[in-house]
Amino acid sequence: MEQARARDAALSQPYASARVPGQASPPDRPGPEQPRIPAQSARAARAPEGARGEHTHSEPPAPGTAPRTVQRHSVRGQILEALRTALVDGELIPGEVYSAPVLGERFGVSATPVREAMQQLAIEGAVEVVPNRGFRVTVRSARELADLAEVRSLIEVPVMLRLALTVPAARWAALRPLAEATAAAAATGDRAAYAETDRAFHRTVLALSGNHQLVMVADDLHRRSQWPLTSAPAMRRADLVADAAEHMALLEALTAQDLAVVRSLVREHFTGADG
Repeated sequence: MEQARARDAALSQPYASARVPGQASPPDRPGPEQPRIPAQSARAARAPEGARGEHTHSEPPAPGTAPRTVQRHSVRGQILEALRTALVDGELIPGEVYSAPVLGERFGVSATPVREAMQQLAIEGAVEVVPNRGFRVTVRSARELADLAEVRSLIEVPVMLRLALTVPAARWAALRPLAEATAAAAATGDRAAYAETDRAFHRTVLALSGNHQLVMVADDLHRRSQWPLTSAPAMRRADLVADAAEHMALLEALTAQDLAVVRSLVREHFTGADG
């Protein structure tokens, strides 16, 4: 009788509790209400909310929220343009050394975008790297300006002479607003604004050639020619106005297909500090 009661009690125990002594418990079997979670998702589920964000790169953004974009390149570009303006205006003095942290404080940014922008200026020849100190603004000579003017003439004069013979008059008329923009900038005496509008005018004229590589090379040479000399005084407003007037005269010569005047105007324009 006692043996029969013991057998009946053993048969009445649940399956989960029946195990051999010393043997590990069998894994829980997921029921219909508890699907098995992959190991990676399980870790994410157990992680704090702040940590989960580090593992959700592939998750779609929540409805109604715009994706966040990194502005690193935008900041670097803005700092680069600000430094170029400072070079043209003479705020960055040739021969002086400037550190990225100090300039970063000036612009209200970290040193990183300043350092990246300065590296680009070093490639362009505007500054040179000074190890453990920063960047020195390049000291330029009158000979360097003359060399730049010569190279620009060799590139742009033949192109403009060809354009004078092939571009219809209506296209030249459409460029008048660009020439007027340079005149307006010159009238204010704003060297940086004039430098930008001056380059825009030349880029647009050369772009009519359809040669993108030529436009890039010419624009780089043009930018280099706008950096001030170490001892040269700032260009006077009257000088800027005179240079700007040459743009309108050039358009008229191009429209009239007067090759002699085109050649003369372009060469004389390049001899100016901001031509």
